[in-house]
Amino acid sequence: MKKQLRVVAFLKEMEDAIPWHELLNALKPHYKTGEGGRPPHPLERMLRIHFLQLWYNLSDPAMEEALYDRTSFQQFIGLDGFTMTPPDETAICRFRHFLEENQLADVLFKTVHDHLDRKGLVLKSGTIVDATLLDAPISKKNEAKARDPEMSSTKKNNKWHFGAKGHIGVQANGKPIIHSVAFTTAKEADINALDYLMHGEEKALFGDSGYTKREDKEMARGLDFFYGVNDRGARNHPLSSSQKKRNKRHSRLRAKVEHPFRVIKVLWNQAKLRYKGLEKNASRFTSLCALCNIYMCRTLLIA
Repeated sequence: MKKQLRVVAFLKEMEDAIPWHELLNALKPHYKTGEGGRPPHPLERMLRIHFLQLWYNLSDPAMEEALYDRTSFQQFIGLDGFTMTPPDETAICRFRHFLEENQLADVLFKTVHDHLDRKGLVLKSGTIVDATLLDAPISKKNEAKARDPEMSSTKKNNKWHFGAKGHIGVQANGKPIIHSVAFTTAKEADINALDYLMHGEEKALFGDSGYTKREDKEMARGLDFFYGVNDRGARNHPLSSSQKKRNKRHSRLRAKVEHPFRVIKVLWNQAKLRYKGLEKNASRFTSLCALCNIYMCRTLLIA
């Protein structure tokens, strides 16, 4: 019996879990038909190639070579290697720019989230917020002799990072589904993205001490709202024992927000930025969050 490879098993699961029909209907109005010119590659094939690029963190030339070399990739995109030619790196690049210019990563994310909502997997009672640093190249050995001007530096755990920051809001109950995404430069404070990470219907909020704000905590006391953001000590006012216990209790619940970061940065090797500029990388991060939601719920969706 032939052994099933992990890549084949993974692609089969994602093939069955992704709502292809809904995604294609959301993108079709924006996709050019090629009237009067060279017909474009089928939309579904290009979308599948784009997803493969994200899952395996491949450049455009590497993606083109992989389509010639890897049978599992050819099967996933529906390519007959004997009679059909895969898209070249230029077509792959143009499709990515098509998604970026029309801000279709947000459309993909919303379509996936709405699909999960219809399946009964989205719960809106609480939100966990967090951010992760994504490093950009620091080398100046390029034509401009400079680093990316849209990126910035920040210090975390006594170590300097140069790049951007991805912010997510995850539901506190059920599967760790991302419902909100924001993307900023690295030096942006976490709390500045808080308003973009809440959907407005939650009854509880959890986050690390970077999201602590006294006004929000006092406001929550007068409302039917649980404020589970960790307390932060000051130089002359260290945390009390009760505050430390409270932080530890909330951190156990807050740990769920790290699961999507593990999938994106560890399993899919997306810890570093590939492109220059916030807009391109924001589109890539949003698409990764959409695919991460599918990955987190794949067994339930397939069942």
